Amino acid sequence: MTAASGRGRRADAERNARLLVAAARELFEARGPGAPLDEIARRAGVGNATLYRHFPTRDDLLAAVYTDEVAALCDRGAALAAEADAGEAFHAWLEAFAVHVATGRAPAFAEAGGDEARRGELFERWHAALTSTAEHLLTRAQRAGAARADLTVTEVLTLAHAVATSSADPDRVRRLLAIVRHGLA
Repeated sequence: MTAASGRGRRADAERNARLLVAAARELFEARGPGAPLDEIARRAGVGNATLYRHFPTRDDLLAAVYTDEVAALCDRGAALAAEADAGEAFHAWLEAFAVHVATGRAPAFAEAGGDEARRGELFERWHAALTSTAEHLLTRAQRAGAARADLTVTEVLTLAHAVATSSADPDRVRRLLAIVRHGLA
């Protein structure tokens, strides 16, 4: 919604923002967080003015990409909780979380210039969303006897984060998590 009008964004503006976030995600994955903003606009099929109208700074664009990724990871957790065996859902999400951390852009956003308070608020929001998702899945797994009853969500996320930061190779992260899984059961 725009503050001045109280109305939501126009459909074409919303579409342009989604195209810009998708193009940024692709280029950030391929070339890192310093990928040229002009190239992101070109890939999205919009002009530079449109990019800067939606995302005045690189930090704004990085935050939008990362917010989108956190939302997708939380959505994945909800879908797994609704459809899968509690233990399998928990471990599948934990693996997705660890791969996300290993290949994600949160560190790039953290190192970028800009407003410290805003970055802190965003990290707090992302952390709360991911912790809530993990806690729900862990509790289900514990009730089903698929995870140790004495585990806390903080311990589980700390272990997954440690595994994730040990390698940027998703296959290696998956292998290490499979080893950790036996200690969590």
